[in-house]
Amino acid sequence: MGAMSFLRRRSAATPAGPDFDVLAMDPGDWPGVLGAGLLPAPDGSCQGVLLRYDLFGGRGPAMVIGNLPEGSPARDLGDTEVPFEVAQLLAALENKEDIRVTGTEEVPVMHEGNLLIVRRIRCSEGRIACVQFDRSDGVLVTIASWDRPITDELYQLLKPLPAEMFHQ
Repeated sequence: MGAMSFLRRRSAATPAGPDFDVLAMDPGDWPGVLGAGLLPAPDGSCQGVLLRYDLFGGRGPAMVIGNLPEGSPARDLGDTEVPFEVAQLLAALENKEDIRVTGTEEVPVMHEGNLLIVRRIRCSEGRIACVQFDRSDGVLVTIASWDRPITDELYQLLKPLPAEMFHQ
């Protein structure tokens, strides 16, 4: 899969929207610009939603949050291949380095009274922070940030945004 465009609609094959709520930071809680991209399947269904948070002042993308349902081809990666969201963040930054996963660790995190088992993914580029966790509905959430650590406080900002927000 290549880089997604967050600024224009791709084609008629773009899905109408997801059939799952999207776990993300509310745009009102973010001091910058939010872009959303949908991953279409050949049948027109939505295979994922990616949200890109850019900082004000033209400082570029700071974070990508992906919500990928079971069966999404963007989830099928090798052991050393970076998550799709990391690749999208690097493409947005126009960073063409060859970056790979160097390790993972699982850590418990509380989110709205629930215990999440979060996988911290270490990459060969130290300025990338990446975490993943599975939701109870089978959606994989991945957060990738550039030059900013992902702290436990970030999880408290995550909330379900209704699927209708992403219907075109």
